[in-house]
Amino acid sequence: MLKLIIFQLLLKIMTGRVYKSTGSWYTVKTLLGETYECRIKGKFRIKGIKSTNPIAVGDIVDFELETDNNKESGVIHNIHDRTNYIVRKSVNLSKQTHIISANIDQVFLMITINNPPTLTSFIDRFLVTANAYSIKTILLFNKIDVYDEETLNEAKYLAHIYRKIGYECIGVSAVTGKNVDKVKGLMAGKVSLFSGHSGVGKSTLVNAIEPSLNIKTKQISTQHMQGQHTTTFAEMFDLSFGAQIIDTPGIKGFGVVDMDKEEVGDYFPEFFALKQHCKFNNCLHIKEPKCAVKEALENGEIEYSRYRSYIQIIEGEDEHYRTDIRENL
Repeated sequence: MLKLIIFQLLLKIMTGRVYKSTGSWYTVKTLLGETYECRIKGKFRIKGIKSTNPIAVGDIVDFELETDNNKESGVIHNIHDRTNYIVRKSVNLSKQTHIISANIDQVFLMITINNPPTLTSFIDRFLVTANAYSIKTILLFNKIDVYDEETLNEAKYLAHIYRKIGYECIGVSAVTGKNVDKVKGLMAGKVSLFSGHSGVGKSTLVNAIEPSLNIKTKQISTQHMQGQHTTTFAEMFDLSFGAQIIDTPGIKGFGVVDMDKEEVGDYFPEFFALKQHCKFNNCLHIKEPKCAVKEALENGEIEYSRYRSYIQIIEGEDEHYRTDIRENL
């Protein structure tokens, strides 16, 4: 490894990980811990991916050093194969995708019942995408310190739904510090992505995990009960306890991409477990007779909110509803 680094230095060719992306410039940290501001020379496209951002935070890239006005920067000319990535439909360009981050070990999806509300459709779409790339996802129910009894019960029931199908759910408070150490323990030695709607408290929790980062935070908009964007670009940070974290801008919606209708059900764990009992091997769990998934739904073994999210994805609908958890109590 050392010989390779020395050889690359002589050729002014470097390899590093992308720590920040602003859309035109990328902050890249090398194996030696040096950081360089890099850009892409000309058109740079990754085979098979039509993305608004061909390079994402977490990517491993090769770049060549150049000096301009006594300032050294880099030109990225190659991206290494990704182990995985989180991708969604671009907000403004429906036919293109946006890669949130790449080469991650796990995702912490932050959820709030209100202030702002997190849609179950959003949760399910995110989980389907993460599951498709075998990325472990942990659900963090934040702001539990400010919930009244009714809202807290709603959070507990929502956590029950996802625990039942195998997801780890943790109630946290970035303000009081509840379970912050537990989250830190899960992060040790890993690259973790923190994601969720604007205003769910990502930056506040990151600051609680590593106070020295001092990431900017803003208050919730009281008029619309929505978060205000505080993180403009995705950025990776090295933490003092041997972990790395990727803080991302808040996401309003999450469109599932590059997935055939026949495979969507495979990324709903409770559907996949019943698939073999359906009459037809290619059952879509909609109108087919003797469908084990629909039978489980009728018997209350599968949650209606989950099935509704599944139908939405199959039919290509936008996430436009909020499931009222209490209607299932």
